[in-house]
Amino acid sequence: MQEQLRHTINVGGRLTDFSSPLVMGILNVTPDSFYASSRVQTEEAIARRADQIVAEGGTMIDVGAFSTRPGGQAVSEEEEMSRLRLALGVVRRCQPDIVVSVDTFRPDVARMVVEEFGAAIINDVSEGGVAEYGGVRITQDEDGVPAMFRMVARLRVPYILMSVRRDIPSMLKAFAAEVQTLHALGVADVILDPGFGFGKTLEENYQVMAGLDRLHVLGLPILVGVSRKSMIYKLLGGDADATLNATTALHAVALMKGADILRVHDVAEAVEVVKIKMKISM
Repeated sequence: MQEQLRHTINVGGRLTDFSSPLVMGILNVTPDSFYASSRVQTEEAIARRADQIVAEGGTMIDVGAFSTRPGGQAVSEEEEMSRLRLALGVVRRCQPDIVVSVDTFRPDVARMVVEEFGAAIINDVSEGGVAEYGGVRITQDEDGVPAMFRMVARLRVPYILMSVRRDIPSMLKAFAAEVQTLHALGVADVILDPGFGFGKTLEENYQVMAGLDRLHVLGLPILVGVSRKSMIYKLLGGDADATLNATTALHAVALMKGADILRVHDVAEAVEVVKIKMKISM
């Protein structure tokens, strides 16, 4: 069993301890996210979802307004901001104390959600602009430093760095260089996400899961997002609606390999897995 490392990060001036893994609930304000049941677009639906995440034991809410699923439709920066302003306004009213993460790869969107709504974490699925979604690519500065790296340094918020690399060795090499750059810029708190479903074949996704514990060599918290993804139903059949049981099984594997955060659609079930894992670890 992978011993849980005792990471801490500063989230909004509060020290967050990962001695027990945390569950991050997904709140999608897009019309085309890959898991249809996760989509919420009205104020009532957003409030209901935020309340559900907290009631079921989630300690973070990850809000996304740009679908990064394969074949997803690009939206303008203005539309992404408009969707987020609606969602974050509702979340702040109904759950003012919850830690809010925002899923975006656009630096100016990151600035808006932190400065206007106090978003506590930026979750970047482009690895600082390495990947593009819907034909939208974020360019690097002239000196090769990703614009998002400079933005999160300016905003002084924790940053989730997600890899689009295909295997653990290349992931480790890229993460080491990227984390060094982030720390040099003044980003104190970095969370690593191996990026299940991003830039990887079905086989590669499972090889990354098998080697997940190797990422601990970098000494940083690890987030795992496998909830209801195609790596499950392409292996077992069916679609995203039929993947809760297998998602829970993968969450158990990830926790045994030392995952610190589970990013999930089904919060109650993930919280149960965390409780069981911690009981075994006693």
